[in-house]
Amino acid sequence: MTTTADLPVVVIGAGPAGLAAAAHLVERGIEPLVLEAGPAAASAVRDWSHVRLFSTWGEVTDPAAEKLLAPTGWAKPDAATYPSGGDWAEQYLQPLADVLGERVRLGATVTGVSRTGRDRVVDADREAQPFVVHFTTADGGEERVLARAVIDASGTWTTPSPAGAGGLPALGEKTASDRITYRVPDLADPAVRARYAGKRTAVIGSGASAFTALATLADVSKDEPGTHAVWILRRGISGSTFGGGAADQLPARGALGLAAKAAVDNGHADAVTAFRTEAVERDGDGRLILIGEDGRRLDPVDEVIVLTGFRPDLSFLSEVRLGLDERLQAPTGLAPLIDPNQHSCGTVYPHGHRELSHPDSGIYLVGMKSYGRAPTFLAMTGYEQVRSVTAAIAGDIESADRVELTLPETGVCGGAGLFDDPAADRTDGGGCCAAPAPARVQTGVGASLPVAATEESSSSGGCCGA
Repeated sequence: MTTTADLPVVVIGAGPAGLAAAAHLVERGIEPLVLEAGPAAASAVRDWSHVRLFSTWGEVTDPAAEKLLAPTGWAKPDAATYPSGGDWAEQYLQPLADVLGERVRLGATVTGVSRTGRDRVVDADREAQPFVVHFTTADGGEERVLARAVIDASGTWTTPSPAGAGGLPALGEKTASDRITYRVPDLADPAVRARYAGKRTAVIGSGASAFTALATLADVSKDEPGTHAVWILRRGISGSTFGGGAADQLPARGALGLAAKAAVDNGHADAVTAFRTEAVERDGDGRLILIGEDGRRLDPVDEVIVLTGFRPDLSFLSEVRLGLDERLQAPTGLAPLIDPNQHSCGTVYPHGHRELSHPDSGIYLVGMKSYGRAPTFLAMTGYEQVRSVTAAIAGDIESADRVELTLPETGVCGGAGLFDDPAADRTDGGGCCAAPAPARVQTGVGASLPVAATEESSSSGGCCGA
């Protein structure tokens, strides 16, 4: 007779957090089944393979995964060096997926999760029912599998936020999609470079991804006359705009902010402040005109790069009972720790299964998806999450409750939710900064550009990070 305890734990997503969760489950003698929508493990990471992380190799591998890899002869890369997304995928994540073998199913897109025979309305005998996970396969077939627990590590990569400042696409944004991208372009690729070389490009966003785009466009402008960026910020420029700089305990992240500052200082980019995009129009030549909520119309641009963050896809979880914060769409126990309306600088307290639990016990959102719309996330945070969650699933509550992680301070100040609050204006790095009167800004000449780098899942206006 099969009992719930005999069923596998379904892990949604074969990215860093999902594969680490599977490794921890194997270590505890629990069978995982990892469902990955993409054609290969770490498909989302491979999409930004050209971007360098701002965490070192020593900070982006999971201890349980390392133990699983050790018998294969796998050697951890130099812990002090910075991998690119491609390095991370090929030298760590793919080997880990290979070790897990048939426990990882590719081309499996989860379409729904529920309690067996119970929609979200039904209370009767609910907790005794296993989960049922529906998914489609690469050949268009439909399957389902029963699970003792579900760990959703599907991330947020497939659901970028729009240019529209209100959270909805700006008017005309969808019809202008041929000239808009929501990812950091790979400007080392000749075909991609040709799209931006000699062109005027708007970059919308204020986090690590925007910094990376500005820095790489600045590099192109040195060799390709006419290449210029217009940096669109929804707030003003202040001491915290470019991140923590030398104060950041992740030095590469601090250098990334300085690279963006240099792009502006050296005249490779103009900054347009306190601009909230309301509409996108085309001019007679097909170029795009951004229109702000205050009626300002910017000069036409050839391309737009929208880097305003990501949001979780909750559509396939509609039949399970989740406890999510109304602002962040993060678990209610976690949200107060990461809410950019409340926090500015410092660390996010390491957290685990209790902060990640929901009214339906046995389902967990981990990794970047657990942060909902909060802007900054570190791989180390995800690894600690899955260590705790898998311990809880195994019934080892003592281990699940134990904190086994010390995180670096973010070095980034300014809570995204406070940018319109004049009382929050600070210049000492201890808080957030209000947007000044609308202005177009170009600063003077500064230092040369350092190499751009970014954390694997940093997405938007990161202020309150782990």
